[in-house]
Amino acid sequence: MIYQRHIKTRLMELFNDFRIVYLTGPRQAGKSTLVREIAKEQGIAYYTLDDAALAASALSDPQGVLASLPTPLVLDEFQMAPNLVGAIKMVSDAANGQKGIFLLTGSSDIFRSAQVQESLPGHMARLELYPLSQAERHHGALNAIDWLIGGAFEHTILKPLDRKELGDLLIEGGYPEAIAKSPRSRSVWFASYIEGRLLKDFEIMHHAKGDYHTKLSALIRNLAGMAGNLIKYANIANDLSQDDKTVKRYMEILELMFIIRRLHPYMRNSAKRAVVGMSKLHFVDTGLACHLLGLKKSETIHTSQFFGGLVENFVFSELLKHATWSEEDVNFYHFRDTARHELDLVIERSDGKVIGVEVKASMTVKPEDFSGLSIFAEYTRDKFLHGILFYSGDKVLPFRINETVFHAVPISSLL
Repeated sequence: MIYQRHIKTRLMELFNDFRIVYLTGPRQAGKSTLVREIAKEQGIAYYTLDDAALAASALSDPQGVLASLPTPLVLDEFQMAPNLVGAIKMVSDAANGQKGIFLLTGSSDIFRSAQVQESLPGHMARLELYPLSQAERHHGALNAIDWLIGGAFEHTILKPLDRKELGDLLIEGGYPEAIAKSPRSRSVWFASYIEGRLLKDFEIMHHAKGDYHTKLSALIRNLAGMAGNLIKYANIANDLSQDDKTVKRYMEILELMFIIRRLHPYMRNSAKRAVVGMSKLHFVDTGLACHLLGLKKSETIHTSQFFGGLVENFVFSELLKHATWSEEDVNFYHFRDTARHELDLVIERSDGKVIGVEVKASMTVKPEDFSGLSIFAEYTRDKFLHGILFYSGDKVLPFRINETVFHAVPISSLL
């Protein structure tokens, strides 16, 4: 089944405004399908570096291979030949203001890695494509980020989600090929994805040495059980009998490959966010996390110790996907103060205004469930816009806590 990707309009807008657009994101998220569709519609030449001969040519003679290809050009799986960056820059420099020369895709964020020593400032726009959002799966048009920022939380009755339905959402994930398969076939697909994509790409793209396979396999399964939790590198290293520097380096690579996402803690002083406090861990896709944990039946997943963290992860990953095509540019953080009061998620606009988000897997909410939001509102003061508690019930409900109105919002609003 072909899905309409909401990011397509923004991608074409950037392609018309920049000489180079880099569409990045995890393997099998749908990048190739999208750019082939665009190439066909726009009459643009399409080539992929999954073609071994083309990749070999690009590695041996980057300038020569570009000279042999027509422009404008779609170049898929660009991470297979990062040495092309210099040659692409030369073509871009000689373009005399021409836009839309190269549309590149890559399954690793190579411009943030050590693979590429040269960036393309002013030449390139970068965009991320994640696995399918629930809105894309169900043909919804509402952008959740813009809706949350707008703050029009009218009393509405939506679909409640029982624990089995939530379990189905978690286990299925959003990879287009995986969601179309039966549960048994989906499990085979995820196993193949881990062995044939994740582990192999890790080696190819990041020049892993030694017995990385055993260490990485153990690490990703351990990390799956930490979804929605704070990262303590020393603890992970101790659990796995590995070096904490190796654990941290491997996690950095997994993030560049869009397998995991680390959220820095929110602080009023933005300069301290990446260096003070512990980050929080999420997987880009809950289906992959569930597979790594051996959770394959929605009827039983809600009894797992991992259920709450996975539901939080699901809400975050949906909002992350919506952020790629929202009108507002936002960043994501989590919040934890010195007294260890916590908030699951912070959404920050480009002007510094923030929305606090809490996630509960239950179908009911109580005033005390808003304590973290209330403390966050006091901490952020004039920067605070709204406070939202996502839960699995069916009503949008206001709660007034310490003169601030927060809202309980059904998770089904994201479907």
